[in-house]
Amino acid sequence: MTVNPTPHSRDGSEPEAVSATADGVLLVYDPQCPVCDAYCRLVRVRPSAGTLRLIDARASTAIMDEITAAGLDIDQGMVVKAGGRLYYGSEAINVLAQRSDRSRIFSKLNYYVFGSGRVARAIYPTLRACRNVLLKLLGRTRINNLRIPGSDRF
Repeated sequence: MTVNPTPHSRDGSEPEAVSATADGVLLVYDPQCPVCDAYCRLVRVRPSAGTLRLIDARASTAIMDEITAAGLDIDQGMVVKAGGRLYYGSEAINVLAQRSDRSRIFSKLNYYVFGSGRVARAIYPTLRACRNVLLKLLGRTRINNLRIPGSDRF
């Protein structure tokens, strides 16, 4: 299997073995979003893409430091790190689709919907807006990795 749900904890700790320099594909997302969590646990990558590691964006990790230093607002999009490069939002979901194993129905559907960068760019803002509404309804707080004043709530 090419997925390694990173042994991350919801309390913000992460084992040292999982870092921004790990081989394969790092997927940084907010596990407090039920839809994001379900998507990220279902997505798979081809064995040739390496191991997929799920990283809790609410945890204090080297990859979150890298994302913040790059000026990427994790509350507005997931991040994929592959081949030493950060992919953000629609580009991240497109990279996952392009590297998907396509052996399962979910993977095939994911590839069909998000395999085109143009389609991913068109659909992603709506998905992000729905996510933000859902998290507001659930009373979740923003991660606010960029420390934007007054931006702690959805």
